Amino acid sequence: MTDGCGRTIRYLRLSVTDLCNYRCRYCMPEAGVYKRPHREILSVEECVEIGQAAVNCGVKKIRLTGGEPLVRGGILEICRGLSSIEGLEELCLTTNGSLLPELAAPLRDAGVDRLNVSVDSLRPERFSHITRRGRLDDALAGIAAAERAGFTKLKCNVVLMGGINDDEIVDFVSLTEHKPWEIRFIELMPMGECAQWEKSRFIPAETVLEKVPALRPLKSSGTAARYGVPGWAGTVGLIRPMSHRFCGLCDRIRVTADGKLKPCLHSDAELPLRGLHGPELEEAIRRGIAQKPERHHLTEGGSDTLRNMNEIGG
Repeated sequence: MTDGCGRTIRYLRLSVTDLCNYRCRYCMPEAGVYKRPHREILSVEECVEIGQAAVNCGVKKIRLTGGEPLVRGGILEICRGLSSIEGLEELCLTTNGSLLPELAAPLRDAGVDRLNVSVDSLRPERFSHITRRGRLDDALAGIAAAERAGFTKLKCNVVLMGGINDDEIVDFVSLTEHKPWEIRFIELMPMGECAQWEKSRFIPAETVLEKVPALRPLKSSGTAARYGVPGWAGTVGLIRPMSHRFCGLCDRIRVTADGKLKPCLHSDAELPLRGLHGPELEEAIRRGIAQKPERHHLTEGGSDTLRNMNEIGG
């Protein structure tokens, strides 16, 4: 499927919950979010059915997101159902890592191909401050468990925040000297509560290249510009939704945990998918793809979406 701008859509980000065991300051309100009744959230069967319909429409990659997807009951059943879809080439999952010590091996057995783990600081006190309740040791233990379970090409997501964690850029990049990880620096976006943060918090990803001049460009991967230090085991990815609009390369759509298709993360457009089946469901997905906007308007007036990040799935 191609959208109205000629972009081929191959990637579905499927949120399985808007709940999380953290309260990251740029993502969730401190008090958490309203806990919806189970009937308002996509069932295991609906998640798999939407995944199947998306693959029928040309999607090749599905990423499970949240909130924190590993707090979702039935997450392994969802993974098993999606991984069995003929034509799906990659099933991924983004997590804060805290529950991976128990779930990394079962996720691998359930067909998950790759993991992204969010780690916004390598300093324990700062990590706890950013997440409001997380422990750095738990995240690191989760990464170690993922490696033991056989996950390779791990990606670590770092949201860049000026005056908060930008003094750790060199420390994060240094991890790639011996670890075959990709450290992905993501520009902070003005969504939810952080839309009111002072401008100094929003720094360009180019800051990474300024602080680590040894980095050299590599082949890009999706919306991430990739770099590496020659001879080092891992790589660095820069994701620049603010300073360099990557909308022209965007090949993804999103489905929220309550079953709304969002053609764009920052658009207020949402198409309901619940209650649709077979050709009717596929047609709704095609309509959503056709409505994908040319670009976002973050630099002009912020995000148009009415949801917090945890309610969309990143």
